[in-house]
Amino acid sequence: MAELTLNEKRLLAALVKEKKADAEHLASFLNATPEAVVQWGHLAEDKGLAKVERIVEKAFEYTDEGKIYLQSGLPETQIFHLIKPGTTLADLQGHPAFKIGFGQLRKKGFIRVEGSVVIKNEGTSTKAEESSLRNPVSGEPHTKELIKRGILAESETVRYAISITADGIALAKQGLDLKEEIGTLTRDQILSGVWKTANLRRYDIKKLPKTVYPGKSHPYQRLIDEMRLILLEMGFTEMHGEIVQSAFWNFDALFQPQDHPAREMQDTFYLREEAPLPEGWECLRDMHEHGGDTSSTGWGGKWNPKKAKQCVLRTHTTSLSIQYLATHPEPPVKAFCIGRVYRREAIDPTHTPEFEQLEGIVMDKAVTFRHLLGFLKEFYQRMGFSDVRFRPGFFPYTEPSVEPEIWVDGLGWVEMGGAGVFRQEVTAPWGVQCPVLAWGLGVSRVAMLRLGLKDLRQLYQSDLEWIRNSPVHAPAAAARKA
Repeated sequence: MAELTLNEKRLLAALVKEKKADAEHLASFLNATPEAVVQWGHLAEDKGLAKVERIVEKAFEYTDEGKIYLQSGLPETQIFHLIKPGTTLADLQGHPAFKIGFGQLRKKGFIRVEGSVVIKNEGTSTKAEESSLRNPVSGEPHTKELIKRGILAESETVRYAISITADGIALAKQGLDLKEEIGTLTRDQILSGVWKTANLRRYDIKKLPKTVYPGKSHPYQRLIDEMRLILLEMGFTEMHGEIVQSAFWNFDALFQPQDHPAREMQDTFYLREEAPLPEGWECLRDMHEHGGDTSSTGWGGKWNPKKAKQCVLRTHTTSLSIQYLATHPEPPVKAFCIGRVYRREAIDPTHTPEFEQLEGIVMDKAVTFRHLLGFLKEFYQRMGFSDVRFRPGFFPYTEPSVEPEIWVDGLGWVEMGGAGVFRQEVTAPWGVQCPVLAWGLGVSRVAMLRLGLKDLRQLYQSDLEWIRNSPVHAPAAAARKA
């Protein structure tokens, strides 16, 4: 039998009298906290001397809405009782509980409507729902429904009961030495030599300490910070901008025609507000209509200023790039942005309506398409993806365009975004004379590969277990084995 600590002995001595008791009761008896008593109980349990039982008790409380229904009955019950032979919808619609109650009755199949007459279905009743309201039972379907509707609130309390085993009783009968122990030696005790005869507390060096979870950044945020640091080290300047953008900057300034499908409601979040057009907007109008002073022929047709004033939640951070160029038309320019963008997407493991995008631009007199490929390859290699390749692509505002791909073991080649050289139609209205290299990359896609995730939604959920178990530093080299 392993040697006991003084606190374990004190607990066993108390349990000899109590046999079984709650941790709170034992804590008052032993002049300790309930948490400490539970810890001592687990130590004794490891030696077979005690048993610790975790008891979960659930209780229900009525919300303000539930308290009203407790007096008057559930909305469906109130409406159900009003339905008599020949009752019409008009007879019920004036009742305060009609909207909720009628909807619940239809949903549960308790009633049907024939013409304007409401008829109870045979054998239906709201007695079960009312019974659950007055006597809720944890896990029961009707009770769970009332909780979901915000009528009931379920709370959970945990208490610990500790009892002594037969081995614990036998050991206690042999006698427990309750002499005070010394857990920490002082300087005086060491110098005087008192420690040689002192009753020192025994420590089990094989016993694992209690797990401590330090505060740390979310794994996704750490990855974003890593990307930001890489680009800053590559000599880029970070640019910032508003989430709400005018359609002028989000679409028109990027030479996207006003009838482009991506501008429709099914792809974009439009707001009621409007934003004024910037100074010099006429140059952009001319570019769209006939190509302005360039060799382009534009899109033709009539460009609508009112449509350009509409406000949207930015669908890409490229809208910030063109605004940055408009205010910095002279070379050199080397800037990036990591920001959230919004699109009307159905939520699934690989799509969400909002996500992060990494945007970058380089503008100088001598930059070429080959420089663009070099920048992208350097960035991805610093992120831990050694194999990078490029394939031709098409985007409305760049020419030539390219789509970078990285190799991931088990997945093969994975497309990571789009890049290219801004078209003259994009840069000319703002007086930009030099080539502009531009790219937009999906941050969440990189994050899923680096963090080994299969569901994009996990990046935005508060999964404490995953956050706690994720390493503070995930080496970039690990990406190759994702």
